[in-house]
Amino acid sequence: MAKTPRVVVAGAGPVGLLTALALAKRDISVLVLEAEPGLTVDLRAGTYHPPSLEMMAPYGITDEMHKTAIPVPRWQIRDRKEGVIVEWDVTLIKDLTPYPYRLHLEQHRLTPILHSKLAECPNAEVRFSHEVTDFSQDAGKVTVTARTPGGVEKFDAEWLVGADGGRSTVRKCMGVGFEGYTWPERFLVASTTYDYEPHGYTLNAYVADPVDWNAMFKMPGDGPPGMWRVLFPVAPEEDEMAALSERNVERLMQGFQPKAGSYPIMYKSIYKVHQRVASDFRAGRALLAGDAAHLNNPIGAFGLNGGIHDAINLAEKLSRVCRGEGDAGLLDLYVRQRRTVNLEYVQEYSVRNLKRLIAKTEAERRQNFEELREAAATVEGRRNFLLVSSMIASVRRANAIT
Repeated sequence: MAKTPRVVVAGAGPVGLLTALALAKRDISVLVLEAEPGLTVDLRAGTYHPPSLEMMAPYGITDEMHKTAIPVPRWQIRDRKEGVIVEWDVTLIKDLTPYPYRLHLEQHRLTPILHSKLAECPNAEVRFSHEVTDFSQDAGKVTVTARTPGGVEKFDAEWLVGADGGRSTVRKCMGVGFEGYTWPERFLVASTTYDYEPHGYTLNAYVADPVDWNAMFKMPGDGPPGMWRVLFPVAPEEDEMAALSERNVERLMQGFQPKAGSYPIMYKSIYKVHQRVASDFRAGRALLAGDAAHLNNPIGAFGLNGGIHDAINLAEKLSRVCRGEGDAGLLDLYVRQRRTVNLEYVQEYSVRNLKRLIAKTEAERRQNFEELREAAATVEGRRNFLLVSSMIASVRRANAIT
């Protein structure tokens, strides 16, 4: 790699690594700086929509994912008492995408694929235990400061991409706001090898209830029989240790689906959920992508997918700027496209999805179910719903912005 990279990327999560790979494949030298000593294990994200698979396919990533991932062509919206409200069949839009399904693969199984692809690029490098702490910029370059095992180091580049997560240092140093709110409920996720499919659940299902709503996803785990993640709400006042106790998790699991004997729990955690969008995705030579730019609740699986769309959009435009094929106005176009769809689609529909599950009054619940059944009653209604839920509509909207 050239001594001075054209682009520094902060963060070696999936968005940072994909941005770096897409740049490197376009002959732009790139250095990725990651605060952690290695690739991290994040057990939250893991659902990939058709446009994301299409965007990653040219780099050989999608084929590699399919070796262990689980295709999910059908998914459900259910009610805790009434059962299935609607079952969606993504193959209905197979004329619009070569991947007419959701694909389930844990995020920590995607990052090694990205990292290995990036390692094959002579113009790219990843440095772990390099925590970006600050940056400065002038008309010609950006200087990134990082805390490393050897002490504080500085790296010059033409551009900086902040893909360093929801607590992004790059975003804070840019001085842009992170507008939005935090949901009062926390989310508890428990993973089990118990199989829910014989009970009528599709491999991805969302279950409405005024109090005990749920979301569930089957993941590959370490191999057959796979692992189911079940998500539960945790009241704001509930103690975290008490919520995560073996007794409470068993109570939640049995309350959701009673079974003989206790559940085998492989993993459990609690996390806060945010709905936030940065006030700008660009400040001069610094740009934001992924969680550094936007956060949303996981109902609908829009967060990581939105970050993947950021990465490909940004890399295409930034590489053109680096090659002199366009001016920095292309980067403002990136901001307009990706920030707009985050507000109009990612935020709007992820909030709508969660509110549909947690609706408290019977009138709200009935209205939600009627709307879903009405959408599912015709081919046109089903296709329109799937265009939004698969994120094809958001990609089309972004591409229409000039």
